[in-house]
Amino acid sequence: MINLFLKGGPIMWPLLLLSIISITVTLERVAFLISLSINSNSSSLDSMLEAVELGNIEYSISIGRESKNFVCRALTYALTHRRNSFTSALLRAAAMELNRFNRGLSILDTTITLAPLLGLLGTVTGMIHAFGLLGTQELNAPVAITGGIAEALIATAFGLGVAIVSLLPFNILNSKAEQARHAIEDAATRLEILLHPNASIEASEP
Repeated sequence: MINLFLKGGPIMWPLLLLSIISITVTLERVAFLISLSINSNSSSLDSMLEAVELGNIEYSISIGRESKNFVCRALTYALTHRRNSFTSALLRAAAMELNRFNRGLSILDTTITLAPLLGLLGTVTGMIHAFGLLGTQELNAPVAITGGIAEALIATAFGLGVAIVSLLPFNILNSKAEQARHAIEDAATRLEILLHPNASIEASEP
């Protein structure tokens, strides 16, 4: 494996760095999702909404402060700042929580785009090296020419491999972020209906 890597030429080193970064980000995101699943207690969210429905806002806030559920944290922030601007506070809280889900996605996105381009660059440099031997005294050594072609193919394969391996966690993390956004929006709508029941009734009337 080491010999195969070295045959890929100098472009293999930035590709190796990209792969290490991608793996590190993926492992960190996996740990985040595991921690999230452990702390995602939906009963605390139901208790918060039930307290709001009963008119006990302060009790609802205390439940949210004790909870580690990301939806509860967003609602707690909105309820704490409801007298200033409930909607603005809710949007800010949602943005802060979603930023935690989007962390690392830009790195994976860059890796998916950059790795094949680096592989293509390795292809070009390998072919230049191979065809540069034509017309020289080294033409009697066909192994040198095939080595340049092998360098091109190895770099391309490695670049595509890094991009493919990064694509799967990138899509999964994007899906998790979208699910989190829907969860916050759904809970926020329920909370707003409980806080302003008359407004929802008036909006439904013709």
